[in-house]
Amino acid sequence: MRIMVFFDLPTITAGNRREYVKFRKYLIKSGFIMLQESVYCKLTLNSTVSEAVAQGIRRNRPPEGLVQVLTLTEKQFSKMEMITGEYKSEVLQSDKRLVIL
Repeated sequence: MRIMVFFDLPTITAGNRREYVKFRKYLIKSGFIMLQESVYCKLTLNSTVSEAVAQGIRRNRPPEGLVQVLTLTEKQFSKMEMITGEYKSEVLQSDKRLVIL
């Protein structure tokens, strides 16, 4: 499964920017990768893990702004169409549980 986080946070004041950076660092530390600016994605094993990740996002959400979470199956995520540009991923494209590099 994939869990996607979309956010639109204010960056007007220094406090807003601090909260933005704190939330973004939380996502990266939690294993999310950036798909686009303010769109992050993480691969999870099943729906139970996805719900635990969503709970972590709820606990670490910034006080202002909009944060949305979308959970997709791998099949749904693979149907995403790239209109322009190219997809750059740090995730291996393999469904094997163990990959030896």
